[in-house]
Amino acid sequence: MEQVRAWDPGVPGVAEVFHATFDRHAYPAHTHDRWTLLVVDQGAVSYDLDRWGHHAAPSRVTILPPHVPHDGRSAREGDAFRKRVLYLDEGWLPPPSIAAAVDAPTLLRPDLATTVDQLHQALAEPGEHLAAEGLLLDVQEAVTEHLHGARPTEADDAPLAALLRALLDDRLAETVTLDEASTVLGATPRHLSRCFTRAYGIPPHRYVTGRRIDRARSLLLAGTPTAEVATVTGFHDQPHLTRHFRRLVGTTPAAFAAG
Repeated sequence: MEQVRAWDPGVPGVAEVFHATFDRHAYPAHTHDRWTLLVVDQGAVSYDLDRWGHHAAPSRVTILPPHVPHDGRSAREGDAFRKRVLYLDEGWLPPPSIAAAVDAPTLLRPDLATTVDQLHQALAEPGEHLAAEGLLLDVQEAVTEHLHGARPTEADDAPLAALLRALLDDRLAETVTLDEASTVLGATPRHLSRCFTRAYGIPPHRYVTGRRIDRARSLLLAGTPTAEVATVTGFHDQPHLTRHFRRLVGTTPAAFAAG
């Protein structure tokens, strides 16, 4: 049994998403020039990292550093394993993190595994780039804390948060990423996400989704066709609008308009 799916999601920092199920495949020792973020959904994987043995299983998150040899195989011969992998740019973490990851590649945090699962869901849905960026920043922060300890809390930056909100409001129908916003506002994506969440209580992608749904409600009540509403409010397509509309409003756009 072998099932493989791979794609480039077009999200800054993510070079490749790789989902696979294998029953007999074993990886020989090899290296990547990127960071590898691994979750195992079924079965378990045994691997050697820099000649030291480790184990990857459900509810664990594994981080493998670039340029360090590793292999991989089912932990129990003959048993299938299903995994999801993100290959992240080499600069996703600073160079000192490589040695730290060799010493401690396993994060025993079910909450982080849940965040990684949400990240994979966002990467698989068209139009969810901003959400994926925010979740990737959450993962980056958790991995950095695991490898190097907690960082000092940054000071609040309400003016910067207000500038980001204004930028998102002005370009609501566009796909604005935190990477693009960082170039405009002169702050890192991580700092932008943190200060926005502290100032407004929700991350940028949830703010944008809520504003788009408000706009969609007004257009639907004015008689605008649903397909047109999806386009002018910044959703990828009508199903994308419907998913978020049902989540926030409790019904579909068509039922909302009819009622």
